[in-house]
Amino acid sequence: MPQTPRTGARDECGVFAVYARGEDIAKLCFYGLYALQHRGQESAGIAVSDGASILVSKDMGLVSQVFNEPRLATMQGHLGIGHVRYSTTGASTWDNAQPAFKVTPAGRGLALAHNGNLVNTAAVARDLGPGGQRCSTDSELLATLLAGHTADVCVEDALVGVCRAVRGAFSLVVMDEQTVYGARDPHGVRPLVVGRLPRGGYVLASETSALDIVGAHLVRDVEPGELVTVDERGLRSRRFAQATPSGCLFEYVYVARPDHRFAETTVYAARRRMGAMLAAEAPVDADLVIPVPDSGTAAAGGYAEASGIPYAEGLVKNRYVGRTFISPSPSLRELGIRLKLNPLRDVLEGRRLVVVDDSIVRGSTSRQLVAMLRSSGAAEVHLRITSPPVRNPCFYGIDMATRAELLAAGLTIGQIRDFVGADSLAYLSLDALVATTRRPKSTLCRACFDGQYPIPVPGEQAAAGKDVLVRPRAGSTDRPPAGVQA
Repeated sequence: MPQTPRTGARDECGVFAVYARGEDIAKLCFYGLYALQHRGQESAGIAVSDGASILVSKDMGLVSQVFNEPRLATMQGHLGIGHVRYSTTGASTWDNAQPAFKVTPAGRGLALAHNGNLVNTAAVARDLGPGGQRCSTDSELLATLLAGHTADVCVEDALVGVCRAVRGAFSLVVMDEQTVYGARDPHGVRPLVVGRLPRGGYVLASETSALDIVGAHLVRDVEPGELVTVDERGLRSRRFAQATPSGCLFEYVYVARPDHRFAETTVYAARRRMGAMLAAEAPVDADLVIPVPDSGTAAAGGYAEASGIPYAEGLVKNRYVGRTFISPSPSLRELGIRLKLNPLRDVLEGRRLVVVDDSIVRGSTSRQLVAMLRSSGAAEVHLRITSPPVRNPCFYGIDMATRAELLAAGLTIGQIRDFVGADSLAYLSLDALVATTRRPKSTLCRACFDGQYPIPVPGEQAAAGKDVLVRPRAGSTDRPPAGVQA
């Protein structure tokens, strides 16, 4: 299946899980995934159980494209998990959509959904033998490993063993026929929260926005190195590793929705502070501050307020553009950013602009943006970025290119400015960005900015700047296997 080029950072996926009696579980999963759609747009899937068997339904596309009323009506039960995916390992095919489903040696079912990336998949796959070598994603590898572990112990103990055996970033939701589990790696790179439904029952989700949409109130984060279990007895916790927190700093900059609530701050408030600090670190004489929607919107408001420069919406975003599989004709090759953003000429013409965006990864989008603003009559374009230069690839679940493709890995800020065509370019300093999170620097993963990886990465992958550690399965197709609804 053809894909559009990846021009910016992408997060791998979002996960959701629920255990509740007397609720429409499939619809709760649907709406939870709908709130997490920004974390992945390639595929969507839901697994539910009525206590006796698990039904998995998944397909390529957005949540609203994969599921409809008739399809959800066939999915009855009192527990379920869901997943939205943007691939960072494995090809974009039906085979790699989640939840992954496996049958244990005892004949029971297991479904697993995963946010993050493992860094020792090659070693784990070798240890598993032919079954491991056939896995096309680290998520499938996790499910295969977990199913094998249940030959000797219960699912909960098996999951503890798996979490101790793998290395990297993982926020997992897992289910068998009667129980939901959630786990976070010891560094807590990817978020995972617990919520409680008003009529009883618990929800696990990548972001608090998914709790809000189903009416659950936030209980707490799943702690790094913690396994939570939800069944008819309620919620219980078990620690499988000591916590060494290294939460992803890029979640604050770009990945998470503005309404996501960390313990210390909301993403929206952090982004407002990013803009205010940018105004202090990189002032400029200009007529208007405009955001690159949506991740630059809150920061642009903060910049405008701190600088005293008026705020305006100079770019209109097409809300219905996600991924497109329609290749442009030769005459439309330069569509580029205009698919998603359209300039307001009467706002921009003759104005000196401060343009606030979240990051520059490969630089092609920023270059097109600046050219578009100039063609719309902007007198000056001053680009302000709410993160430091991205100089290093991510190995923990964000598709942030290889080192060779990262613009800032080989260019100075002045050279980047010249490449994108801006009158000036400034990035927020790392210390200022960290301060906006209200968290200690030591508890954040900053590797894409400073190269300090909290989880050791195999040297050959780190040197090559590659994050695809599992080969796509040869001959994979878009056809669902027998027994799984498509």
